Amino acid sequence: MIIKKFTAKTENEAISAAKKELGEGVVVMNVKNVKKKGFLAFLKPHMVEVTVALEEESEKYTAAVSAINSVIASSQNREAELAKSAPTAAAEPPAKKESSAIEEKLDSLQSLLEQQLQRPEEEKEEKESKAEEEKKEETETDKFMRLLHCTMLDNEVDEKYAREIIEEIEQLNKPNLPFDYALANIYQKMILKFGKPNGITPAANGIKMVFFIGPTGVGKTTTIAKIASKFRVDEKKKVALLTADTYRIAAAEQLRTYANILEVPFRVIYTVEELEKAMEDFKDFDYILVDTAGHSHQNSTQKDNMSNFIHSVDDKVEKEVYLVVSATTKYRDLISIADSYKEMADYKLIFTKLDETTTLGNLLNLRLYTGASLSYVTHGQNVPDDMEDFNPQKTVKRLLGGKN
Repeated sequence: MIIKKFTAKTENEAISAAKKELGEGVVVMNVKNVKKKGFLAFLKPHMVEVTVALEEESEKYTAAVSAINSVIASSQNREAELAKSAPTAAAEPPAKKESSAIEEKLDSLQSLLEQQLQRPEEEKEEKESKAEEEKKEETETDKFMRLLHCTMLDNEVDEKYAREIIEEIEQLNKPNLPFDYALANIYQKMILKFGKPNGITPAANGIKMVFFIGPTGVGKTTTIAKIASKFRVDEKKKVALLTADTYRIAAAEQLRTYANILEVPFRVIYTVEELEKAMEDFKDFDYILVDTAGHSHQNSTQKDNMSNFIHSVDDKVEKEVYLVVSATTKYRDLISIADSYKEMADYKLIFTKLDETTTLGNLLNLRLYTGASLSYVTHGQNVPDDMEDFNPQKTVKRLLGGKN
């Protein structure tokens, strides 16, 4: 007797594999659904395990001969005993007795074989029924975690990060706990992944030089104006505005207009020497905010020039660099931008145009991809009102389907 297990996506595929290897004479002995465990089971394909048996030809022949010989021997013994004990005149003809006994035995043997053949089918139906019941036993927590996973994907959290978060929570959760416990865990976990907002801080001594980098069209100049207004109006700090964006006259004039409104110094700088001169002239100030050219992140020459410009102040003043990106940009493009500017300098993140998108998954995606801290977010054109410190609690609430 050959007994072997085959596993496939469906029962039919497993049986086909068995017949291909062992032949058409296989008998299905058992069908078992291989059940995946954990919150991510619904993401993985179900498998079916089929156990089959094959009786070799020699075994079949031997078993059949043995059964018949047993029946005949038993019948002959019985006939002999009856012949000795019963009177001769009343005795039934031996041939008739022997024929009757053989028929009874064969009937019993046939009934037994039919029962044996029927049993695998009954076991199969029982296993299928049990598998269906197991599918119905999905807990409320499982359903809730499935919902959270789908909600994160709807908010354009990258599949990789959504899966990692669910798996981490799966390791923390205990069986039969209410789903609000899982929600609390995932909420806290995502807040920790965002970390605390990390905005511009004063220098320990002297001025703080702050560079703003990023691609064109993300609202970099307006963002600088909002930050300058916050320091100048709300905190009463001394602020100077510089622009190294000599490619777009309109951007320079826009920043000049904001400087006039805020009554703070403004300069256009073209060289490292002019930057150093501005540092000397404004050495008694708290902050110097520098707008840079919003060139394409794929232009290597401009990137090298900007990198040299930024690092020219190393060891002279405290500096910070902020990469300004739009929340409406596709994640694939954000990765390219982040990688390109990472070659230029270490930076913190500012996200703009939150009012122009309904999904905030890119904030988490880029935070986890770069490891850079988030600082500010903007959600409109009004200066300075439409800017705030990044709020991880509010953002996570949105990502999990809540409303602000």
